[in-house]
Amino acid sequence: MFSFRRSLLALGILLLVGSLFPSLHAIGMEEGNATEQRYPPLNTVVMVPDLPAVASTDPLEAYRGLPSGPAVDTPSHPIAPAIALGPPGPIAPPPVDRLTVSLDWYPSPRHAALYVAKALDMFEHRGLDIRLSTPADPEVPTKLLADSRIDLALTRQPLLHRQVDQGMPLVRVATLVGVPLTALVVRRDSGIASPAELAGARIGHADQDAEAILLPAMIAGHDVSMDSIDTPNVHYRLEQAMLEGRVDAVIGGMRHLLPRALANDGLATRSFAVEDHGMPRHDGLILVANRNNLAQQRSAIRRFVSALEEATAWILKHPDESWPLLIATEPTLDTPVNRDAWPEIRARLTQTPGALSHGRYQDVESFLFETGLIKERQPVTRLAVDISSP
Repeated sequence: MFSFRRSLLALGILLLVGSLFPSLHAIGMEEGNATEQRYPPLNTVVMVPDLPAVASTDPLEAYRGLPSGPAVDTPSHPIAPAIALGPPGPIAPPPVDRLTVSLDWYPSPRHAALYVAKALDMFEHRGLDIRLSTPADPEVPTKLLADSRIDLALTRQPLLHRQVDQGMPLVRVATLVGVPLTALVVRRDSGIASPAELAGARIGHADQDAEAILLPAMIAGHDVSMDSIDTPNVHYRLEQAMLEGRVDAVIGGMRHLLPRALANDGLATRSFAVEDHGMPRHDGLILVANRNNLAQQRSAIRRFVSALEEATAWILKHPDESWPLLIATEPTLDTPVNRDAWPEIRARLTQTPGALSHGRYQDVESFLFETGLIKERQPVTRLAVDISSP
């Protein structure tokens, strides 16, 4: 009985397993077929469908005509180099400031710093284009400057005080010669032995400061009035007026040049330095600007003054070479009188043109006001500036 039951149980298990085997076999076959479809065996011929033809185009075509340069992204291309193949374009020159400068007289050794700076390119190295001009009349330069028709002018300190008192917008920006250069030059045969003997004399002049400031200052301590003196304006013809006997003396002549020139022509003279006869010491040659234009021109003028300082230093360091350079640059300077006077004038050139002596300008202003030669007393800041200061 027990054996019969075990036989029935074994038979049932066999029937159950038999019924499951076909399903498992089918699943295995499906997985195998799927694997075979995803991974075809080696050397299997694969058919690729034909794709439509694509026209050949230039990959850079879409970018042509667009901005290019180092900051613009462009597609890489084997034939497009990353460096420039041609030479670089010219570099734009730095901006240049032009200044027109009028001399106070025809070319003279006292203008040496200007000519040396120009000859040695000291202006050019500072970005300046300097145009020098000689005035048709010695009274013209400051008038042109006040009218903004030129940028800078050379003159003398006494004339600056007078013209500022008259309302002209002038201001000193540099000093080329820091000592007086003028004198009262009289003919020896006139019989005039001192400024105290000028009453009834005929005294020629070329500049208004000579007539209106220097001469009155020289006779202020003597019993001589301006009404007793004839003062014709002889302009540039100081030497001719003396030689022709049209005047007994001239006021404002260059003490290092005029007496030498007259002596060479056979006329004996005597000279009276203005600072020895009443006139305070003052700057003999200064550079003035138009106050109304100073703000926009300050940088250019500062560089101009710097070049003058460098030129003066070169002159003093090369005394033997400076004169040949001067006459090569300005041939009209090559005269016996200028050549003989050059050592004296060279020694009087100011080594620091931009430096300002406040006391000197205050003293001259006070003297002119107290003697009635100007109407109002001006502060130094109205007369002169230190161009190197901010």
